[in-house]
Amino acid sequence: MKKTTLKFLTVLLLVIMGVFALHLFILQNLELPIFADSIVLSYILNYAMAATILIFIQSKFNKKSSHTGFIFLAGSGLKFLVFFLVFYPFYKEDGTMSTTEFAAFFVPYATCLILEVAFLSKQLNNQDF
Repeated sequence: MKKTTLKFLTVLLLVIMGVFALHLFILQNLELPIFADSIVLSYILNYAMAATILIFIQSKFNKKSSHTGFIFLAGSGLKFLVFFLVFYPFYKEDGTMSTTEFAAFFVPYATCLILEVAFLSKQLNNQDF
């Protein structure tokens, strides 16, 4: 694994932990249940999927760099598949999806996505053709 990838995974972990702490702080201040809505599982799965996708992309980067975008899109599709298979059935049990349920998945998803895009765009911009 490249040093830059390991550095990024560390930064991603630290950021996702900070966002998680902030998320819990906001829930607590709003007097909402802190560990409801599978929030811990959501943060763990989003980090694990982002890390796995990034490692896979990095392993294919030099060999098939033209396929990087397609691999990234497939990874994003995988994340949505996991959402619909793992989280969505529990969130829709009562017939509606509350704001806290939506935020429990979307906040870590968006955080990981933004950092992934920033890292991969930097990698692609530094590439020699």
